[in-house]
Amino acid sequence: MDSLSVLVVVSVAVVLVFDYTNGFHDASNIIATPIASRALTPIQAVTIVATFEFLGPLLGGTAVANTIGKFVQLDDVAAILSVSVILCGLAGAIFWNLLTWWFGIPSSSSHALVGGLTGAVLIAVGADHVIWGFDQLLQGHLTGVSKVLLALILSPIIGFWFGFLVHRILFFLVRGAKPDVNRVFKRVQILSCAGLAFSHGANDAQKSMGIITLVLLSGGFLTEFTVPFWVVLSCAVAITLGILSGGWRIVRTVGFGIFKVRPIHALDGQLTSAMVIFGASMVGAPVSTTHVVSSSLMGIGASERPKAVRWSKAKEIVSTWLITMPGAGSVSVLTYLLVDALLDLH
Repeated sequence: MDSLSVLVVVSVAVVLVFDYTNGFHDASNIIATPIASRALTPIQAVTIVATFEFLGPLLGGTAVANTIGKFVQLDDVAAILSVSVILCGLAGAIFWNLLTWWFGIPSSSSHALVGGLTGAVLIAVGADHVIWGFDQLLQGHLTGVSKVLLALILSPIIGFWFGFLVHRILFFLVRGAKPDVNRVFKRVQILSCAGLAFSHGANDAQKSMGIITLVLLSGGFLTEFTVPFWVVLSCAVAITLGILSGGWRIVRTVGFGIFKVRPIHALDGQLTSAMVIFGASMVGAPVSTTHVVSSSLMGIGASERPKAVRWSKAKEIVSTWLITMPGAGSVSVLTYLLVDALLDLH
C-alpha cells in the first residue's frame, strides 16, 4: 500500500473518530430533557436515541453531506497535500469536541468542523480554495461557507422563537388540565425523543459522510462527489456508538443548567428541535443540535417565566459558540504547521 492510500485510510478512520465524538458530545443534548423530566431512565433514553440515530443517516439522504463536502475546493492541490489538509482540519475539530466535553460545555461540533477545516485550508493552500459564497448570497443563492454560516446562525434563533411559540400553544391547550396530564407528556416523549434522534442522525452524521467523500475524491478513489453506501453505514455506526458511550457532563448542563425542565418543557423542546433540525436536513443546511436544543429550551423558559431561566449559563454557552470556530481553526493551523515541518508537505 502506497503512502497516499495509507493517508486516506488514516483520514477515513479519523473522520469516524470525529463522528464518534460527535455522538457522545452532541447527542447528549437529545437525551438530556427526557432524563431531566423523568420521562425516561438513562438506559431507556439511550436505547431509543441510539436506534433512531442509526436510522437517520440511512434514510435521511445526503443533502447536508453535499454542502459540507463542497465548501472547500482542493481539485488543483496535490493528493498527498489535499488529504493532509483535511486530516489537520479534523484534528482541530476533534480536539475542540473533547475539550468542551471535558468541561461539560455544549459547544457545536458543526462549528468545530467548519472552523477546523477552513483554518487548515487557509494556512496550507490559501483563501481561494475556500468556497465562501458571499457573492452568490448577494444574488440570492446559498452555497459554500455562507450557506453553512447562515444555517448555524439562524437555526438557534429559529429554535428560540419556535420553542417560545410551541410552548405558548401547548400551554394554552392544556390550561386547567389535571396533573395527570404529565403522564401523557412523558409517554409522548418516547415519540418526540425518537424523532429528534432521527433528525440529528440525518443532519450530523452527514457532515462526516461529506468529509469522507471529500477525502476519497481528493485521494483519487472517486471520480465525482457521490457518497458511497459503505460511508453512510460507517458513519451511522460511529455516531451511534458515540451515543452509547454517553456524555453525561453535557446532559447535566442542558437538562438541569438552563431551566428547570418539567415534562411539558421536555416535550416542547424535543418537538421544536426535531422540526428545526429535520427541516434543515431536507434543504442541505448543516445545523448544530447543541444550538437548537439549548436555544429552544431558553425560548420555552422565556415563554413561561423569563426570570427562571439561568441566563448566566446561557451566556456561557453562547460565549463558547462564538469561540468554537476560531478555536478549532487555530488548533488545525498549529497541527498543519507541525505536520508540514516534519514531512515537508510542499
